[in-house]
Amino acid sequence: MLEIDKKREIVSTLMGKGILLDRAMLGKIDTIPEQERFHRFILDDNAAGQEADFTRLLEKYLQTRTEQAEAAPDTTDTQNAKVEIIFSYKAEPKKREVQDFTGYFTSRYDSLRSILQHRKELQSLTSINRLNQKREREQTALIGMITDKQETKTGKIMLTAEDMTGKIKVIVSQNSDAYEIAKETTLDEVLGIVGTCAGDVIFASNLILPDIPLYKEMKKSPDEAYVLFLGDFHLGSKLFLWEPFEKLITWIRGEQGNEKQAEIAKKVKYIFVTGDLVEGVGIYPDQEKDLAITDIYEQYNELAKHLRRIPQDKRIIICPGNHDAMRIAEPQPPLYKDFAEAVWKLPNVTMVSNPAYVNIHSSESFPGFDVLMYHGFSFIYYANAVESIRNKGGQRRPDLIMKYLLQRRHLAPTHKSTLYLPDAQKDSLVIDKIPDFFASGHIHRTSAANYRNITMLNCSSWLEMTEYQEKVGLIPQPGRALLVNLQTRKVKILKFYDDTQNEEQTSEE
Repeated sequence: MLEIDKKREIVSTLMGKGILLDRAMLGKIDTIPEQERFHRFILDDNAAGQEADFTRLLEKYLQTRTEQAEAAPDTTDTQNAKVEIIFSYKAEPKKREVQDFTGYFTSRYDSLRSILQHRKELQSLTSINRLNQKREREQTALIGMITDKQETKTGKIMLTAEDMTGKIKVIVSQNSDAYEIAKETTLDEVLGIVGTCAGDVIFASNLILPDIPLYKEMKKSPDEAYVLFLGDFHLGSKLFLWEPFEKLITWIRGEQGNEKQAEIAKKVKYIFVTGDLVEGVGIYPDQEKDLAITDIYEQYNELAKHLRRIPQDKRIIICPGNHDAMRIAEPQPPLYKDFAEAVWKLPNVTMVSNPAYVNIHSSESFPGFDVLMYHGFSFIYYANAVESIRNKGGQRRPDLIMKYLLQRRHLAPTHKSTLYLPDAQKDSLVIDKIPDFFASGHIHRTSAANYRNITMLNCSSWLEMTEYQEKVGLIPQPGRALLVNLQTRKVKILKFYDDTQNEEQTSEE
């Protein structure tokens, strides 16, 4: 049965085109196959034409749908190419007040507290305002948000932890098991704290991260199917890699490579695109001098022309990024239709927010895979702010950044690590659901790694090195695609651009 909200959208669109519906026609809407696709069809004036009769319009849609299916290349069975949106941010715009920020951080604290309180090390939890009831040097445990961090002259780390009842200083000495975590801690994380009371401070013996459970299952599909992960096209820039991008499209169509590669391309059922589809306009000062396409509508139109060539049995899931034509504050809603209408109209495209959770390839006997999509705007902050990541390569190590955020169960825990929209009801950047795949982009580096049976994938770009990247010492790895075999969970990096100086960054843990 069609969801009420979607039915209302369809009825509203039809009425806007002067098509009136009686009760029988309203009932017929419920039986239409692929209702989202039908809605996109009637939004398209070129497809719907000037039909003023619902029955004729429906016949035209079904005929077009049949013709498109017949014109599609011969591919593998598409019955299992199933995409289900688990979470995509859709909140209505509204004015934000100071209390929204308070509610936002309270919501985050509550979400992460609910994860931490089940840890065996935190069974005897107390609140900060009750610590004065504890005896001197009595063992205690609490959950707090880190609001300050300092290093003393003697090398100790002093944290300030806050819960809903108050604040307290937490001292971590260099010989403590908690020292390494304290050293890596950034502000606004939520941690479990175990230690002993000493007046108005706690001497920490252990710090507990929300983290991913050790027993996370490594799911594998019962059948052979593939997923392609892409990102950061930046189409519209003078530095866009047209030739490698064309090679990518022809490979997906099975028109490039040997017979074995063509067979694999046929079995690609899902394509994820992790944002920055176009270069955008006005993203940074004097950007117009770097643009090959200066009109934002034309950038999306040109991209749609190429994505349209991808066989329709392959489902394309797209989230936005900071270069796309929309607000930069996270969570970003799905791409705005008024700018990216041509991409929205593609029949095999599913639009989601940034971040988003999507389930793919489920069946009656298999639960499918949960994919966490996040463009990765916060990554640069953590590449620079966390000493261990910085010392091991910083922005060149997206695998370490992604692992760090999974351990914190948040995509951007620190207030200044990304621009965000405070939602008093829910912090959508909390990683409350454990994914099978964590896919991101933004820093133009290719990475495939595993952390506690989560496959972490940072997608390549399709843009040559920019002046800014050269200035900050970031060497991109453009023209690559990440191909995942869902039956084995093995990742292969496909290179469509001859760039031998930059080898792929991969790691296993």
